[in-house]
Amino acid sequence: MSNEHEGTGLAGKLDGMVEHYDYLSVQLEKPEVFSDPKKCREIAKERARIEDTVTLYRRYLRVLDDIAGSREILETEDDRELREMAEEELASLQEQKVRLEGELRVALIPKDPNDDKDVIVEIRAGTGGEEAALFAAELFRMYGRYAEDRRWKTEILTSNPTDLGGFKEIVFAIGGKGAYRRLKFEGGVHRVQRIPTTESGGRIHTSTATVAVLPESDDVDDIEIAPDDLRIDTYCASGKGGQGVNTTYSAVRITHLPTGVVVTCQDERSQIQNRERAMRILRSRLMALAEEAKNRELTQARRSQVGTGERAEKIRTYNFPQQRVTDHRIGYTSHKLTEFMDGKIDDVVDALLDDEEKKRIEEASQA
Repeated sequence: MSNEHEGTGLAGKLDGMVEHYDYLSVQLEKPEVFSDPKKCREIAKERARIEDTVTLYRRYLRVLDDIAGSREILETEDDRELREMAEEELASLQEQKVRLEGELRVALIPKDPNDDKDVIVEIRAGTGGEEAALFAAELFRMYGRYAEDRRWKTEILTSNPTDLGGFKEIVFAIGGKGAYRRLKFEGGVHRVQRIPTTESGGRIHTSTATVAVLPESDDVDDIEIAPDDLRIDTYCASGKGGQGVNTTYSAVRITHLPTGVVVTCQDERSQIQNRERAMRILRSRLMALAEEAKNRELTQARRSQVGTGERAEKIRTYNFPQQRVTDHRIGYTSHKLTEFMDGKIDDVVDALLDDEEKKRIEEASQA
């Protein structure tokens, strides 16, 4: 961007964004749009998405105008005091210009449209048997504590506990501002290295658990599911060790026939509640699959997160003997493992977000 304000590069993109913002504002005032709640909501949402950037750009343009005014005074005025004031103002305006250009470059980085959504987190025990199931339970506790610290709401949707207090699988929802943005990089294989309580020889074992973080749809229009595409089976819920929880057909298994995605829920005694929870999970999984199909290389979708659960696919290692946690994607290491497992994970979350922003800035500058 420059004083000449050429219609190319960043300035061209921003001019187009202002024009689009003004167009959307006009549309919202039309009676036919205002009377259509769905269309009105879509347009308002789109306008809100770019409003902060448009406001920032208009502030930048005002600074450019003020710079031009100060330069004109320096070129045409002979009054010494007036020229000194213009020089001071010009220096301040130049600093503002540089700062605003940096903010605009960041503002133009494509944002993840799911960042403000709530999430559904799926944790499954991987390699390591009962030790992996216990680790899955500890990860669930870690994310629960993190959500509690941020005053987010956590709700267990379905679980498959083991006799020793672990989980073969647990699926839960976390609702709160920025939940997906701050948790989306938790998806992948988590590896734990420690001496299990059942190990008499004192040998360190390695186990894994897989985590998938799915944005939860906040609008039924985000993903349409045709009733004919579903096969819904009901059966008697069972507890640990195969013991019966109740004798009614309250457990629900929903199969999405076109994709083969299967969701089961049995935690609630009501078949209706289990069905509602299963549909929430199914909707989020299908939304993640749709985004993966739309852009396979950039989307952190369920299949790329979970992998096979093999040890080699790890994103993070939790080494208990050394009290060390390492995130292998960004080279992050901390020796405060106890605090980390207690939900104090902001340091690595912030580091992952910073890494994402740097990559997006690089991509934007090359575009």
